[in-house]
Amino acid sequence: MKRYGNIVGWGKYVPSRVITNADLEKTLDTSDEWIVARTGIRERHVAARGETTSSMSILASQMALDKAGISPQDLDLIIIASSSPDYLTPPVSSQVQHGLGAYKAAAFTLVTGCTGFIYALSTAQQFIASGTYDTVLVVGAELLSRFIDWTDRSTGVLFGDGAGAVVLKATHTPCGILACILGSDGSGANHLILPAGGSAHPPSLETLERNMHTLRMNGREVFKFATRILGEALRQVIRQAGLKTQDIDLFIPHQANIRIIQSAAKFAGLPEDRVFINIQKYGNTSAASIPIALTEAMDEGRATVGSTLAFVAFGAGLTWASAVVRIGQPENSRPL
Repeated sequence: MKRYGNIVGWGKYVPSRVITNADLEKTLDTSDEWIVARTGIRERHVAARGETTSSMSILASQMALDKAGISPQDLDLIIIASSSPDYLTPPVSSQVQHGLGAYKAAAFTLVTGCTGFIYALSTAQQFIASGTYDTVLVVGAELLSRFIDWTDRSTGVLFGDGAGAVVLKATHTPCGILACILGSDGSGANHLILPAGGSAHPPSLETLERNMHTLRMNGREVFKFATRILGEALRQVIRQAGLKTQDIDLFIPHQANIRIIQSAAKFAGLPEDRVFINIQKYGNTSAASIPIALTEAMDEGRATVGSTLAFVAFGAGLTWASAVVRIGQPENSRPL
């Protein structure tokens, strides 16, 4: 029988420190009105000293495991989607595994920028569908505030920190990912890039003097790419799932820009009341944005057991991803 990965637990963590648009007005040539009109962002959460990608991931994961009623020892696999790990090596996934006490689980990190959560979710589904694993933890986590030039208006107003997690459990009931589309166009790689720190430009006095360890973005090109690809990726994945737009109970997009979200929803024919938006509170948390939004949607009752959801994201690479997901009824049974 075909196996599916049902989402049975969800959780999020965002740092307590908040930076508002009014705060940024004091240091940047910008205004609350300008930021809200162009992005929809009013505030963002920023990690405190001592907080890390792994520590945020662990807190979000513990919430998801508690919601699922699953012990860390029950996990077979942990996938962390992040472009801002604690270190280049060891992988942040192993740090999270150890921090949770999930000693039986394999763990790896997946890096595809803001699309990372959907990529990781679809990867987890493949492990479950193949019968390799029964219980998988998927985390999207980013701590981008330490890689931002806070004097650069093009990036300093956009990003925030946080983590979101889901637990997938194997079932024979059709649910979880019903369809997904993953894509990449590396010709646009330089439009969203952190130039130094890797093997191309390892840390040096020159890279520090040239401020190459902060994120750089060609906002115009990224915006053009996103508005071109997102609506079509959303419409395609709904069609691939054998559904129609009216079958989608809630659209949970990557929270990068309110105008991009509205454009994608309009292109696919989704009304505003079926679009989940929380960008005003958190800004762009990259790979964490969809699982944070999903957790809030579930906790607020806008999504529930039986809901059919659509996810879509774009990010560095340049990459894109979309998925249709159904939340199934949790099963209190032994592993399949």
